[in-house]
Amino acid sequence: MTNSPRHHADEVHEHDRGLSHDLKSMLSRRRALFVFGAAGATALAACSTAGSTATSSSSSSSTEAAASTAETVSGGTCVAAAPQETAGPYPGDGSNGPNVLVESGIVRQDIRSSFGAYSGTAEGVATTIELNLQDLTKDCAAGEGMAVYLWHCDRDGEYSLYGQGITEQNSLRGVQVADSAGRVSFTSIFPACYSGRWPHIHFEVFDSLESAVAGEDARLTSQIAVPQDACTTVFAYDSGYANSVGNLSKVSLDSDNVFGDGWDAELATVSGEPATGMSISITIGVAEKSANTQSAPSGPGGGGGQPPNGAPRR
Repeated sequence: MTNSPRHHADEVHEHDRGLSHDLKSMLSRRRALFVFGAAGATALAACSTAGSTATSSSSSSSTEAAASTAETVSGGTCVAAAPQETAGPYPGDGSNGPNVLVESGIVRQDIRSSFGAYSGTAEGVATTIELNLQDLTKDCAAGEGMAVYLWHCDRDGEYSLYGQGITEQNSLRGVQVADSAGRVSFTSIFPACYSGRWPHIHFEVFDSLESAVAGEDARLTSQIAVPQDACTTVFAYDSGYANSVGNLSKVSLDSDNVFGDGWDAELATVSGEPATGMSISITIGVAEKSANTQSAPSGPGGGGGQPPNGAPRR
């Protein structure tokens, strides 16, 4: 990757003016519980089976489904709420140092390259990352209009703006607005496995693009866990992920300081082949902001993972 000098703080106002252009051209955050009461589940079952014959067995199954993590609502699957997670020490959202969200150009689908006054492109196995948002405050309706800020480490396990040798790059960070189906998609690379952490992707959900690019008031901050099989395949395919092979063998979802207390609502599905590109997909249930309370880390150190400089990574 190549670097270029980083811009200075006195250029922030210029970036703010740039965001006006982004906004005009783009119109259109531990565990929150999502459990329906038995009566509510029965009502939902009644709605979804309208016109069919009700039986005692169907009523019983509806009651049992009330304790499950998913229900059928309006013909779709209503998922459990994604838990609030730490943003880690390298969010790039202004909460710990640089704020990439107020930079003109942050709203983009392909996040492999740096943008603005930065330069450098992240290398690795091409990967599409897709999030399908459900607004749990609106009967699991598609999260149309919500904005997602997504970021993750590079093939070496480093984060742009913070990592060794890449403080002058802002790649693998971007914002997208959910379409009418609640879908956002990013073109990126497959994330590495660095020491002490399970392979993961960070994201924040905002109620609108305006909130996102202002870098404030995220409704949910969470993480996505990447399945082991896919990680093993990718890491074996691309020698650039060599360190990830050993790191992955020393960690598990159970031992991970973030996912160790449960990962059902955070585990993505992965398809594709390294040679032609991988696809990571997950449906995210977004609860109201007041319900998103982060629990204490599941292990010592509050998040795990040690980068080369010794600072804890999450």
